[in-house]
Amino acid sequence: MPTEVTQLIQSHRSIRKYKDQPISEELLQEIVSCAQLAPSSHNVQAYSVIIVRSSETKEKLSALCGNQKWVVDCPVFLVFCADYYRLKQACEMHGQTLAADEIESLLVGAVDTALAAENVLLAARSHGLGGVMIGGIRNNPRDVADALGLPALTIPIMGMCLGYPEQDVQQKPRLPQRAVIHHERYQTEIIPEALEEYERTSSEYYSERSNGQRTEGWTKQMADYVNKPRRAHVTQFIKDQGMRLT
Repeated sequence: MPTEVTQLIQSHRSIRKYKDQPISEELLQEIVSCAQLAPSSHNVQAYSVIIVRSSETKEKLSALCGNQKWVVDCPVFLVFCADYYRLKQACEMHGQTLAADEIESLLVGAVDTALAAENVLLAARSHGLGGVMIGGIRNNPRDVADALGLPALTIPIMGMCLGYPEQDVQQKPRLPQRAVIHHERYQTEIIPEALEEYERTSSEYYSERSNGQRTEGWTKQMADYVNKPRRAHVTQFIKDQGMRLT
């Protein structure tokens, strides 16, 4: 049976236009406090959140994210970072050496960060706010780190615009559930037919949304997107930040 929580989750839409209405400090603190109640692997809490309200800083980050104007327009921009700097300090307090060079540490930090970010977005939406995740924060991670004063062992994972919605957008269709949710084993035989169905559904969505200017569906878009490396420079940035990724 539907609940307020499931209905909130199932009504997700990315909001990129915002009213000229500030988010109160009290509300913002209520929302970001929810980040810290997200699940965390072994309770390492390997993330930090940078709250950005300054127009100057938002303009700088917008340029670094690919000139996404909603980064400037939103009342509050959040940057979610995987964070082992704080854990290094904890190790030094007890005469220990941080061991965080393996891929597992990066995965733990990224997962912890993503879970915290989703908690924040859901909390914000429950208070009538809207938002959108910004993966473009990884376009120029070194410049982002410099702009935000990020120390070693911190990695910007995603940004998030938050504000009161000034648009009512159509919800984007997702993959058929049978292509994503499997029972007992991964059912590869289901995938081709489900993808064909989704190609038709998503093609209709994009055609309607663009008045016929864009007709390719999800499978064509993804084939064009994932057939080449993305943000290959991020690997070197992570190593420069002190994680060797052995």
